[in-house]
Amino acid sequence: MGRESVCCIDAQLSARAQPVVDALRRAKLCVVTAESCTGGLIAAILSHGMQASDCLHGGYVVYTKAHKTAALGVDSTLLQSRGSVNAEVARQMVLGALGRSPANIAISVTGVLGPDPDEDGNPPGLVYLAVGRRDHVPVVVQRNYDASDPDAVRREVIIEALGMLQRSASG
Repeated sequence: MGRESVCCIDAQLSARAQPVVDALRRAKLCVVTAESCTGGLIAAILSHGMQASDCLHGGYVVYTKAHKTAALGVDSTLLQSRGSVNAEVARQMVLGALGRSPANIAISVTGVLGPDPDEDGNPPGLVYLAVGRRDHVPVVVQRNYDASDPDAVRREVIIEALGMLQRSASG
């Protein structure tokens, strides 16, 4: 029985893990994820890379505002005043993950998959991703995906996050 037949993540997405794991290993970086709308899938996909245990520390799944504060130290006043889908929250998620783990690189994702707006009125398809290395300023990007299919948005976000990690590790 091949890996594709028993894997819960499709082979194309799973195959994207290896180049990221290789880049992290070459750079001697250990990653931690801080995920909201992707629900831990970035960490799960990274675990599919050969020798991922050399560079994957773990991850935080922080779906609610309260958990973003409790687990990662995201400012609760910020969450109440501006909501959880913005650049500053993504930045604080990266910094919180780095501050709470021995990892030296982190990726964070916060967004709205859809099909409806979130509780703060943010539109479906709006996503912020951040990548940061210890002692460096995190890089935050905003993306606006076609929100007609939440699973397609989730997939595109994961692909973007893996690319950001690979570029950060390589550069």
